[in-house]
Amino acid sequence: MKLLPIIFKRQLVSYACTPSTYVSIAAFLVLCAALGLHTNPWMEQNSSDLQVFFQLHPWLYLLLIPALSTQLWSDEHTLSLCNLMKTFPITAAEWVIGKFLAAWVVCGIALLFTFPIVLVANYVGTADNSVIASQFFSSWLLAGSYLSAGCFICVLTRQRGAVFLLTLGLLLTVSGLSSIVDAIDHQAPVWLIDSFISLNPLSRFDAIDNGKLTLRDSLYFISMILAFLSATTVTLNCKVS
Repeated sequence: MKLLPIIFKRQLVSYACTPSTYVSIAAFLVLCAALGLHTNPWMEQNSSDLQVFFQLHPWLYLLLIPALSTQLWSDEHTLSLCNLMKTFPITAAEWVIGKFLAAWVVCGIALLFTFPIVLVANYVGTADNSVIASQFFSSWLLAGSYLSAGCFICVLTRQRGAVFLLTLGLLLTVSGLSSIVDAIDHQAPVWLIDSFISLNPLSRFDAIDNGKLTLRDSLYFISMILAFLSATTVTLNCKVS
């Protein structure tokens, strides 16, 4: 893992030099402000947390995550990643982890730009900052799990449009698990319904978003990230060999 920091810095520079990164983050922030502050009567609720604000993040990530995912492997496809890995002592795991961490940091920066809403919450009422911190953490974990899925899709195809659409489709399917559970309720076996609920990342996110930061829910997102990154590494190794 000696070259992992180099790959990480290189991918961060790539994001910093790409205009679409700023456009995606700007759109994410504008929609956060517009929907979180104006669509929902958050100010009138005098809430001690930002649950109404963070409930929008799973849907806003449908715009941000696919846009960031399309930039993960674009340069390497152009330069022939397989030849690079055969020429330089870089492992597939270093490529995957370094690029994923860079994209996850960009998501974290986008979340940090929403910090003024915390100042507003503390100014207009008595905010529970410990709950707000857990809500930020849960949103970042959710972004990481979505990004790991996008990273896996990126190694399956070279077309940016296909990566964007496939990532968006996968995230929409995951987001629709709650609707599937509601549709089959009282019609399917209990074990099947419980399985859908346990696999639904939004139900885990809602639990943490409510301020109930548990080790089980946190490990769920971490295990999802590790699973997708492992699948990405295996796929990349197969392509190189």
